[in-house]
Amino acid sequence: MTPSIAQEGADPATGDRVQELDKAHVFHSWSAQAQIEPLPIAGGSGSYFWDYEGKKYLDFSSQLVNLNIGHQHPKLVAAIQEQAGKLATVAPPFANDARSEAARLISDLAPGDLDAVFFTNGGADATENAIRMARLHTGRHKILAAYRSYHGSTAGAISMTGDPRRWPSEPAMPGVVHYWGPYPYRSAFHADDEQQECERALQHLRDTLMVEGAHTVAAIILEPVVGTNGILVPPDGYLAGVRAICDEFGIMMISDEVMAGFGRCGEWFAIDHWGVTPDLITFAKGVNSGYVPMGGVVISRRIAETFDDRPYPGGLTYSGHPLACASAVASINIFRDEGINENAKMLGDEVIGPELAKIAERHPSVGDVRGLGVFWAVELVKDRDTREPLVPFNASGPEAAPMGEFAAACKSRGLWPFTHFNRTHVVPPCTATPDEVREGLAILDEALDVADTYYTGS
Repeated sequence: MTPSIAQEGADPATGDRVQELDKAHVFHSWSAQAQIEPLPIAGGSGSYFWDYEGKKYLDFSSQLVNLNIGHQHPKLVAAIQEQAGKLATVAPPFANDARSEAARLISDLAPGDLDAVFFTNGGADATENAIRMARLHTGRHKILAAYRSYHGSTAGAISMTGDPRRWPSEPAMPGVVHYWGPYPYRSAFHADDEQQECERALQHLRDTLMVEGAHTVAAIILEPVVGTNGILVPPDGYLAGVRAICDEFGIMMISDEVMAGFGRCGEWFAIDHWGVTPDLITFAKGVNSGYVPMGGVVISRRIAETFDDRPYPGGLTYSGHPLACASAVASINIFRDEGINENAKMLGDEVIGPELAKIAERHPSVGDVRGLGVFWAVELVKDRDTREPLVPFNASGPEAAPMGEFAAACKSRGLWPFTHFNRTHVVPPCTATPDEVREGLAILDEALDVADTYYTGS
């Protein structure tokens, strides 16, 4: 399959200048600066973006799994332009029409009595404020968070994060305790099936609370569908079980919907798939697809009332920024008008799930496939029987080469993948068409021949 080429906009000289200035002055996140060559991007539209050489890529990463509405949606761009012409900024202490309407819409979408919104600049500071609210509301200090999790990179959020990105920031914020969540393919509980995985994971959570002292725990924070750490869809009954445990011990349940929410799983919030109501919801990314930085916490009535006559000790200069709020209002209305949640669910049920099952049959390196909506993981292995990962946990350098070669094979064919450890994630925009998704999966199918060369099983 030959690379897609953008018909317009090729400008290599400008691309060279962009890359030169980037190399000289931009300090990149999560990177060894001398070892990266960021690709200069000239533009994007819908499910595609292109570079200054004119090469076009199908965005199977949705950038950082946040571009749910796709690149350059004209109605969303127009809403930002209109708000900029009306009132570009206003401080948080004032009331503002865009902010009020965004809060109303988000509250209406949230389950149960979650009807107040504290706006932040992104997901990490949403997490920070959610745990602060839970601690102040309960008068307790401990937070339970899963090992396979990512909750952001600010001081408190990275403490709760369970993956290796936490290590360089330790010693971490005190009071955070990690636990194992369900992962049927690589069960920490030696479960034989999903029901047993659910039961044993819940018992493990109870055991952790027993030895930590449930009366000291303010909140359990979890991603209803774990994102970067594997797109782990919980067994039916698990989230309801966590809710019941929280109710039993007076613990607040925080649902981190930063990546899984706003259409990614075919629902407004991923936790809606199981009909469970948490006490706090954190959001960002898909609420406005990152067109303007934005995040927030949706707060239950009983937690909000804690601060009726007691000042809440937190705030941000750009909380509820009018441009961000106007983009959120426009995005939610576009989702409704264009049936984007329904499209995401259809893509998962009718295209991605069935096609990945066929791909798994063709490629021995595919150990497991799982997901919902437009939120899927393909787990790559060297041996299906032993489930040895294609690359080791947290691999880098030569050990990570097989995944690097797989990603390069995708990019050379015009597909931009999202890879992490031994997985490639299938996370196109929620607005993608069935034909676009099939185009991407066909490229993925070809690129998996690279992974197959490393297969050692029978």
